Amino acid sequence: MSVVRDLRVLLRFRGFRRLLALRLLSQGADGVYQIALAAYVVFSPEKETSAAAIASAMAVLLLPYSLVGPFAGVLLDHWRRRQVFLYGNLLRVLLACATAVLMVSHVPDWLFYVAALCVTAVNRFVLAGLSAALPRVVDAERLVMANSLSPTAGTLAASVGGGLAFVVRLVATDSDAPVVLLSAALYLGAALTALSLAPDLLGPDRGSPPLRLRTALAGTTRDLMAAIRHLAEPTRREAAWALTAMTLMRFCYGALLVLVLMLCRYALSSTPQEGLALLGLALGISGAGFFAAAVVTPWMAKRLGPGRWIALCAAVAAVLEPALGLPFATAPMLVAAFVLGLVTQGAKISTDTIVQSTVDDGFRGRIFSVYDVLFNVAFVGAAGVAALMLPPDGRSATLVVTVAVIYAAVAAAMSRFEHQ
Repeated sequence: MSVVRDLRVLLRFRGFRRLLALRLLSQGADGVYQIALAAYVVFSPEKETSAAAIASAMAVLLLPYSLVGPFAGVLLDHWRRRQVFLYGNLLRVLLACATAVLMVSHVPDWLFYVAALCVTAVNRFVLAGLSAALPRVVDAERLVMANSLSPTAGTLAASVGGGLAFVVRLVATDSDAPVVLLSAALYLGAALTALSLAPDLLGPDRGSPPLRLRTALAGTTRDLMAAIRHLAEPTRREAAWALTAMTLMRFCYGALLVLVLMLCRYALSSTPQEGLALLGLALGISGAGFFAAAVVTPWMAKRLGPGRWIALCAAVAAVLEPALGLPFATAPMLVAAFVLGLVTQGAKISTDTIVQSTVDDGFRGRIFSVYDVLFNVAFVGAAGVAALMLPPDGRSATLVVTVAVIYAAVAAAMSRFEHQ
């Protein structure tokens, strides 16, 4: 089987294996930390959560880093990425420990959000750096396979981390602080794994001297405009369209996530604990969809081309999302979770590959950071729209149909790209 054969070859690259281990530990910790936050904000028995409250939490945690993201890209194109992974994860160890202390101290919510906000800020650097560094540890022939395995494995690690968080929370008698401390331990493991990589292995190329923070902040606008012009060149038109399509699909995913959170909290469960367990099951099934995407995408992208595979993923979502979502029942929702996991990750793998294959190494960090910013803005915007449209129990046919129309528009736009 070609996928298994390519995978075996890919895992022979020592740099790739170590970068993959770093990603698994880092994103596994993210999964633990995010479930702890969700449980604390959404599923605490003493809190009466609304869609507006969920949207506000997402805005507090994600929207400010629309400002951090571009600066992260500039620095990633000048700072050694291995050092970013080392010091970034060490910083997250300290911040996660601080979050645990705040949880048990019953401080005002705004102080808790500040700590979580700082963890999210560092995450912008780490995730963008992992994507930018990937072409440095594999050859061009296997870049699609690397993009299938690495980000998908990271997403699965986040799902496993979320599962561990559920288990720890049950053992800890519904306390969230021990869960956050588990994430701190995993962040420490990621930092130690970064030490196993050579300092210059992950780039960027030493075409210019190291950049100081003040200089980076002053030159961000100029550098980002250069990156955007680089992306706007005719030979990179498909990359620009792929980023747009993935942003819209991220908007759809964010809106549906808020809907699922509200359904699990109120419509499909009788207690917060039962709702949290149902959410964990839905996330686990969605993780299975991510794994399926990793298996299917290299084969489909090779035959259709990455652009048309994105179109097919969006078309499948446009058809199945309303068919499975409109009943607002548990079984169809879980099937929809698998489908959306598959099509979202399949589109992301293809988008990553298109961008990496057409963007020069000196611009990759900046463009992947812009990519990350688009993800955050779309996600928060979707949460805001969902807050306006969702009733208290989460059942909104209007939102389900609106998302289906967006998926259909993405499918139509991306279907015009020929196989490359």
